[in-house]
Amino acid sequence: MMRYFLAKAIALMAFGMALTSGLAEKSPFITLSSTTSIENSGLLDYLIPRFKDRTGIDVRVVSVGTGRALKLGETGDTDLILVHHRPSEEEFVSKGFGVKRREVMYNDFIIAGPPEDPLDIGEADSVERVLTLIHKHRMPFVSRGDESGTHKKEMELWGLAGVDVQQYSGSWYHETGAGMGTTLNIANGMGAYVLADRGTWLSFKNRNGLALLFENDPLLHNQYSIIEINPERHPHTKFKEAELFTNWLASSEGQQMIASFTLDGQQLFFPNALPQ
Repeated sequence: MMRYFLAKAIALMAFGMALTSGLAEKSPFITLSSTTSIENSGLLDYLIPRFKDRTGIDVRVVSVGTGRALKLGETGDTDLILVHHRPSEEEFVSKGFGVKRREVMYNDFIIAGPPEDPLDIGEADSVERVLTLIHKHRMPFVSRGDESGTHKKEMELWGLAGVDVQQYSGSWYHETGAGMGTTLNIANGMGAYVLADRGTWLSFKNRNGLALLFENDPLLHNQYSIIEINPERHPHTKFKEAELFTNWLASSEGQQMIASFTLDGQQLFFPNALPQ
C-alpha cells in the first residue's frame, strides 16, 4: 500500500512539473542585450513591467558591454540590442546584422577623479585639454578596457587629444577589463581619474574617494540606440516581438517613463526618439 501511494505521489509531482514547464514555455519573452550602464541604473527594471502589462511579453536582459552586445547580435544569440556607440551600431546595421538603428534616449559622460583635483581639470575648457593634462603629468587614469561603449568613447577622446594611451598601459594608464562599477571602485582605490557614464556615476555608492570634476562638453554626449536583429540573417529570432518593444520604448508612454526615471531626484536619461 505504501508503495502505491509513493508511486502516485511521484506521478502527481511529475505531472505538476510538466504542467509548470509547459506553461513557462508558452510564456512569450524576448532577449535584450543591454549595456551595463543602463542595466546597473535600474531603468530596465522600471520599464519592463509596464511593457509586459501592455503586451504580455516579458523581456529577459543580458547585461554586457556594447562590444559584447553587438557580438551576440551577430551570432543571433539575442533578439535586440540596446547600445551606445554610433559608429559600431551603423556598421552592425550596414553588414545586415540589424534591421534598423533607432535612437531612444541619451545622457552624458563625466570625468571623475581625486577630490583635491591636482591637475585642476575642473577649470579646463575642453575634454581634450583634460586628457592632455593627464597625459602630460602622467597622472593615474583607469579605463574599462573592455570594448564597451564607454571604452570606445574614451579611445575616441584620447585620439582627439593626440595621445596613444596603449603605449602607457601598465604605467600611469590602467585597464580593468571590467564593468563601470568595478572600474570606478578601482579608480577610487587608486586616486585615479576615470571616464564614466553619468547614470552609473549617480548610482555608484562607493565614491567617497572620487569627485565629479569635468562635465558638459558636447563631445561627452552619450546616445543610446536600440536595434532589432535581422530575421533574414537569423530566422529564429523574435523580430515581431522585439519590434513591439522598440516601438513601445519610442512611444509617448515609453518616452515619458524614461524621462520620469530618477535617482535621488536627478534624471538619469533623457528621451529623444523621433516619430517614424
